[in-house]
Amino acid sequence: MTAPGFWDDQDRARTVVQELKATKGVIDGFAGVAREVEDTSDLFSLAEDEEDEGTLGDVASQLEALGERIDQLELRAFLSGPEDSLGAVVSIHPGAGGTESQDWAEMLFRMYLRWAERSGFTTSLLDFQGGEEAGIKDATFEVNGEYAYGYLKAESGVHRLVRISPFDASGRRHTSFASVFVYPQVDDTIEVTVLDSEIRVDTYRASGAGGQHVNKTDSAVRLTHLPTGIVVTSQNERSQHRNRDNAMKILKSRLYMHKLEEERKRLDSLYDQQKEIAWGSQIRSYVFQPYTMVKDHRTAEEIADVQAVMNGRIDPFIEAYLRSDLARPPGTAKKTGKQGKGGAGAK
Repeated sequence: MTAPGFWDDQDRARTVVQELKATKGVIDGFAGVAREVEDTSDLFSLAEDEEDEGTLGDVASQLEALGERIDQLELRAFLSGPEDSLGAVVSIHPGAGGTESQDWAEMLFRMYLRWAERSGFTTSLLDFQGGEEAGIKDATFEVNGEYAYGYLKAESGVHRLVRISPFDASGRRHTSFASVFVYPQVDDTIEVTVLDSEIRVDTYRASGAGGQHVNKTDSAVRLTHLPTGIVVTSQNERSQHRNRDNAMKILKSRLYMHKLEEERKRLDSLYDQQKEIAWGSQIRSYVFQPYTMVKDHRTAEEIADVQAVMNGRIDPFIEAYLRSDLARPPGTAKKTGKQGKGGAGAK
């Protein structure tokens, strides 16, 4: 950074500064914990020599907090993929089942927004299509912040709901499905070229609530990438120009993911759009009746408090996934048998 001419190339300089920030974050985190371990060890030795029960109690509290920080550093070490540090683009689609599935998709949408808020991330809505009676037909949003994609990649897949439907006058139990797709945000450090000749642009009137201007003008945009057949839409903004920008952002993220798919088969679960959104393909089940339980079928992680999960408490599922071999490419499985708190197979 002190080299002559470093700031002449602003794009390259910004990339280096971002890399420096990420690297310093890792180093400072480990250095800080190392200092705390040393200080706590010295305090313990002093309290033990003086038989000071009060100070020993303080040491025990410090050790518990220190253990949690070390767990988080260990978890961060698993996020070493080239795109893990990026923000995320999340798309939610209801499965077959009409209003019930659309309502379930909206429940998942709220769950992820609450998780992002609890985790210190910011969100930005890119596309939202409400259902005719309730719920959503589609929703796509950004989660902005370092490592948002690294954490949220654990959520890609089919999510299953079991409950007594509020839309069934007979009070019968229903099973509904919704799919969640998570893509890494394409930022300035990643170049994805989309030629105008490769895309078809369609404009149309936005549907659903959105104000008189939105519904009376052709502000909604649909982009079709002809070589791959990928189709993205955006209709949440009043301006056709802004909707096109949002749609292009989604398209670039999906094209980047598509390229990674071709290069690394380990990302199958992140872009498996051919997988049926139905029974037998779910990664997680959310049971409201006759008992309450959320279970991840990949790691066997379970939480009985379904309401807490719907309020954004999904970190145990994310942690269990990252600590398992599922999140790592072939040939890089961890060699230790340690699972840590909330690891795969935890009861």
